[in-house]
Amino acid sequence: MRILILLLLTATLALPEPLPTRARPAPVRTIRVSVRPQAEPEHILRPTEFAVRVNGKPAPVVSEKSPLDAQMILVVLDLAGDLTNAQAAKDALAAELTQLPVSTLVALIRAQDGPSVLVDPTTDRARISDAIQSSPVTGKAGLLDSLVEIETLADSISRASNVRVATFYVTDSSVSNYREDFSNPVINSSDSHDLSRRFPSALIDEKINKLESEIAVRETPLYIAHLRYSTSTLGAAYQTGLKRLAELTGGWSDFCASTSEIPGAIRDGLAAITSEYTLTVGLPQKLSPALQIRVDTPGEGLAYRSRLTLNQGKSGEAKR
Repeated sequence: MRILILLLLTATLALPEPLPTRARPAPVRTIRVSVRPQAEPEHILRPTEFAVRVNGKPAPVVSEKSPLDAQMILVVLDLAGDLTNAQAAKDALAAELTQLPVSTLVALIRAQDGPSVLVDPTTDRARISDAIQSSPVTGKAGLLDSLVEIETLADSISRASNVRVATFYVTDSSVSNYREDFSNPVINSSDSHDLSRRFPSALIDEKINKLESEIAVRETPLYIAHLRYSTSTLGAAYQTGLKRLAELTGGWSDFCASTSEIPGAIRDGLAAITSEYTLTVGLPQKLSPALQIRVDTPGEGLAYRSRLTLNQGKSGEAKR
């Protein structure tokens, strides 16, 4: 798969030197937990300042990547709606990416019709900006259809590299603009007990629930800047679902009520991404696959994922 090959080749540039055979420690199951302070901290937090508990048991922070360390952002464009909003997002995104640290790699991906790479991971902001501006605003919404593949890719990069990784969707997706029909029409208009009357959002809820279970095993935080807030019943259910997906991964979401709010949402999303810490956490022994995570620091409020499902192998051991 081209998207996987291109990104992994770039990510391997940051691989650490392997340990000598005799110096290798005994294998320890680990997970990666992305956290970010909810207020700007006075200093860069050290690994010893994080207290992590998994299923109520203390879990050591094996290593830490801070906002001073390298990062890769997978920027995913899902633009198929209003041209004015799309152009505002493109302009804001191109401008804000120039403000990123020089150590930040950015890959540009288009979500429609299966995710495709527009620009391989690079620090060349001019190249990214040109590709953003030339990206078409056409087709059907692609967020829900591409999400699992993008998150799986991001996790692969994170495991193979020595950088922090985040996914940032910039989308104007409407629940009515997917190839899949998520409307739940009234089946029998003369039957007041027809359940489709009472649960018009049942199909989109079912889709979100399925995606939740699929990305519950993924560790990369998901950020979403949505360009078009909807007040319809089905649109509200869709937006609530996107917010749930972002929160599940420890990420962030924002929904713009007007074009003027778009630059702020892009700026806030990238600011949240660059403030991330990535903690590699050793797991206590004999844990169930469903992990409950708690992270504390002295005097700091943190945003992070509170749930993660271990990806079980055939033998019952977690794949890591």
